[in-house]
Amino acid sequence: MRASRLLSILMRLQKGQVTAEELSKDLEVSVRTIYRDMDHLSFSGVPVYADRGRAGGFQLLDGWQMPATGLTTIEAEALLLSGMPDQVRQLGLQSAMLSGQEKVLGTLSASQKDFIGKISACVHVDPVSWFGMEEPAEDLRDLADAVWNQRKISCVYESWRGEVQRKLCSLGLVVKGGKWYLIAIAIKACSEKDNRDKDWGDYIAGNERIYRVGKFQQVTVLGESFSRPKSFDLAAVWRKAVRRYEENIYRDKATLRINKEGLRQLPRLGEPVVRAVMKNKPEPDAAGYLTITIPIETIENACGDILQLGSNCQVLGPKELVDEMKVKVRTMADFYS
Repeated sequence: MRASRLLSILMRLQKGQVTAEELSKDLEVSVRTIYRDMDHLSFSGVPVYADRGRAGGFQLLDGWQMPATGLTTIEAEALLLSGMPDQVRQLGLQSAMLSGQEKVLGTLSASQKDFIGKISACVHVDPVSWFGMEEPAEDLRDLADAVWNQRKISCVYESWRGEVQRKLCSLGLVVKGGKWYLIAIAIKACSEKDNRDKDWGDYIAGNERIYRVGKFQQVTVLGESFSRPKSFDLAAVWRKAVRRYEENIYRDKATLRINKEGLRQLPRLGEPVVRAVMKNKPEPDAAGYLTITIPIETIENACGDILQLGSNCQVLGPKELVDEMKVKVRTMADFYS
């Protein structure tokens, strides 16, 4: 949005001269849009001017700085999450967010406040999926405290194998579909003689594990601190974990004969299924049906998913899935006979 882009431009200008072409590339907008943004900044009272020529570009008047906001560290952290008010509340940062917003608004002109007010009234972010609900996360604030302050935790976690005890270095938090996840590295048991942290120079990407916050049965933030690995990238680790999960969960493939309406309903089976079909979408036959191949989990899960498409699709293979579909359809028919 424009307000965010103007702030990005202003922060970039404070570092020194920059060309419209560089800003256009960095912000992924046209050069013409950058020139309009510069006019808007100038109109708002920001002393920005352009030097023409090969070595020219936009820069701020010498000595000019953005007005100080007086933000505290916790207010700044809360503002970074201000697009997710429910999650800010869960983290216990709501008062800090509101305080920080007031300080930022106090530095703006009346026209800028009016423009931001219009954006707030017209845009709402809802990170919870349809028919989903926010998962209770009683230990979230303790976990967040451990992440912010780089403290080790001792915990009891309910895994698929049962309850397990762990000692963790908490590296980051992720919220997806209304559910919170902790990315951490387990501290392996070591002898009293060598009871100290591993050198993070030995940190290997891929050793991280993902824990669902709602599955923690007990969390204790310890007095022991650790230094977060410099090479740890939370967003990159999460993206890799999502890809790995999607690749591992789909263990087999199924062949379907599907009509146009079934194709329209295909998103019910999940985004990875849609991606696989659109990657190699065949032409329809004379009757208007397409033969497609989709990734599936287990035969049982695939059967339940495909039944959502009703009479708009026919399973051609594998044989085990065809047989399972026959059993399910006959059983359903018996109910209504």
